[in-house]
Amino acid sequence: MRAFTHQAKRRWFVTALLVLGLPLFGLLGLRFWLLNQPHLPLSQWLPSSTAALDDKGRLLRLTLARDGQFRLWTEQKDMSPQFIQAILLHEDRYFYWAPGFNPISLVRGAFKTYVLRRHPQGGSTLTMQLARLLWQMDTKTPWGKAAQVGRAIQLELTYSKQEILTAYLNYAPFGGNIQGVGAASLIYFNHTPAQLTLPEALALAVLPQNPSRRGKITEDAANPRLIAARNRLYRHWLIKNPADAKAAALFELPLTMRRVQQLPFHAPWFVDQLLAQHTVTQSIQGGTLDDHWLHTSLDLSLQRIVQKQVVNFVQQRKIQGIHNAAALLVDTRDMGVKALVGSADYFNARIDGQVNGTNAKRSPGSALKPFIYGLGFDQGVVIPATVLRDVPTAFGSYAPENFDGRFEGPITVTQALIRSRNIPAVDVAAQLNHPSFYHFLRSAGIANMAPEDHYGLALVLGGGEVTMQELAKLYALLANHGVLKPLQFLQASPSAARQPTGTPLLSDAASYMVLDILKQNPPPLLAPTGQPSRWPVAWKTGTSSSFRDAWSVGVFGPYVLVVWVGNFDGSPNPAFIGGAAAGPLLFNITEALKAANRLAPPPPVPVPARLRRVEVCLSSGALPTIWCPRQGDSWFIPGVSPIDVDTVYRPVWVNKTSLKAVCPPYNPAVDEQKVYEFWPSELQQVFSQAGLARVNPPASAHCPYWDQAPQGSAPKITSPLLGSVYTLQLGQKAASQIALMADTDADVGALYWFADRSYLGQSKPGHPLFWSPDQPGSYVLRAVDDHGRADARDIRIAAVP
Repeated sequence: MRAFTHQAKRRWFVTALLVLGLPLFGLLGLRFWLLNQPHLPLSQWLPSSTAALDDKGRLLRLTLARDGQFRLWTEQKDMSPQFIQAILLHEDRYFYWAPGFNPISLVRGAFKTYVLRRHPQGGSTLTMQLARLLWQMDTKTPWGKAAQVGRAIQLELTYSKQEILTAYLNYAPFGGNIQGVGAASLIYFNHTPAQLTLPEALALAVLPQNPSRRGKITEDAANPRLIAARNRLYRHWLIKNPADAKAAALFELPLTMRRVQQLPFHAPWFVDQLLAQHTVTQSIQGGTLDDHWLHTSLDLSLQRIVQKQVVNFVQQRKIQGIHNAAALLVDTRDMGVKALVGSADYFNARIDGQVNGTNAKRSPGSALKPFIYGLGFDQGVVIPATVLRDVPTAFGSYAPENFDGRFEGPITVTQALIRSRNIPAVDVAAQLNHPSFYHFLRSAGIANMAPEDHYGLALVLGGGEVTMQELAKLYALLANHGVLKPLQFLQASPSAARQPTGTPLLSDAASYMVLDILKQNPPPLLAPTGQPSRWPVAWKTGTSSSFRDAWSVGVFGPYVLVVWVGNFDGSPNPAFIGGAAAGPLLFNITEALKAANRLAPPPPVPVPARLRRVEVCLSSGALPTIWCPRQGDSWFIPGVSPIDVDTVYRPVWVNKTSLKAVCPPYNPAVDEQKVYEFWPSELQQVFSQAGLARVNPPASAHCPYWDQAPQGSAPKITSPLLGSVYTLQLGQKAASQIALMADTDADVGALYWFADRSYLGQSKPGHPLFWSPDQPGSYVLRAVDDHGRADARDIRIAAVP
């Protein structure tokens, strides 16, 4: 009998183990299988809002999700750990142990609700609450509660505990149409969930339990029910976190909370463009969780300063018929857009205020001229001191005129760019090749350009159209050593390279020379005075035909600022002149930014290694002879820049009385040597029209064999040897230098060396000039002394690895 009883007990034990264990193991196996099956991530069950933040985390705008809720998915790593702990303490302290439901809590809730007839208590776990939110369940009835338990079990079998907790924290109600801690933290406290203080974290932790009553905010203050619930939670909190007793004083302070109606709407044109681009990117590539948090490049402090200056300028200039303007500020170091003002008033329909003026295609007028000269520097057409002709000129059927209708005769590249003379710019553009100005703009990404023959040389003077954003990239190219980089609207992720990649379009030497010229451009008369020594502004203006657009672009420190004044409908106004309208606004903004001390300090600007200074004759821009009365210096690129010896100033032997040219032999008693200026006839005509007196040189004496030939001995090149072939390791300067030397007459003070048309440098008699060729090939070397006498020699360069 005892044996039977013992065997019976063992059978009952095994049976019970099978009855209870098999379902348990079955559930565990089912959960393991479900966890490894494809399933919709909980983050994608409900649509999300989008938050645009500035570069310091300040909220610019929070959009509604498609279902009209403020809901912003946030991962746990981006939440305050205190908030997560407080939620579990207040809502479900057994979350990690319960299988989706808590039987004891359910029985206790049912007893209090249906037996004791007290205030209804559901006894729901976090998983059950998440199930109710996801399936929009009615859980006030026993059948509804049972369905909720079933869905909770389904969630537990399908998702991990961390996934369920993260989803609850993102979908829990926080009052009104606010769901999730991401949106609640931004709306109520104006910062991200990671930045919550302990009083704020505990306040949010008690909101989901009764959001309709505790979430009511009046006059920026939390309501008393929320404060009372938070303080009760704080007392429980101290049991597990006694070290936080030192924060008790913070709980005595008023809790300031913001209402939905007070959400910010900053930089609307910038955010509109960013959201539009974000939507397109998501539709093409598919969105990720981080796509809902847009950490932008914009600096809200700089945005406010720039926007205030634009608004003030338009208010002050209304009497001139100026009603609209736009401005764009870019940091050239990372190409981040720091401020963007698309119009004078976003909410003014009369000026189409919601149009983003920085994206509108407009004629740039003369704003593109700096890049013509930059190309000219790189292609060996000009140097800053080159003298160009500002005279009536026809380029085929195209005969441009200057803005003021006048001609100034000889003018240096530097002055032609500063004073924005049209004919010199067109002249340089006509000499460009590989690339032409048109192909340069195409390479720079100027969109929607017509074929090249549509513009011709009129492209130089604003015949095409660009946007402010395209113009900002072009001028940033100058600050970035000739490399074109795209604008950045979002901050670079830590894993991404800080510097965006770019396309070299100009050399660093050409870019430096262009900026050096633009820094010499004086501010407009109406501009405020600032700190020119610390913050020099390299700037240029532009005025479109018929006075439809006024432009001004400035490079200062590490920033590029583009300003436009005009009307979006293209209606003209004589006040729309770059220097008179856009220029003062540009300097108003730069000075306001400097005064606010919100800018990064100006970075050092080293001189590119290839650049050299050369002494020139100021009147001609050529290498000076001993006859040149005024000399200065200029930048040039050895082996690239073209430069000749001055021929404007020439000595002529004349009779002292008649001032007519005479032939040798000369008699010092009656003859003397005088220096005259020899200008082309077209320039002499401009001098005459301008009332500028010039002494015409005497007519030639037609001396046989002597006709004004330079006296003395011409230089004789001694190195390199005649017909030499040099085999060099090009690219290695120390191994590829050739010594250039020549014998000279006793009256020589300087020798100028040329390779074909390119100026190599200057040497003193008896001293070599070392030249490192860049490319193999045949060259004509030429040595010219400061009397204009010359010698030439052919050599050939071969390259070895």
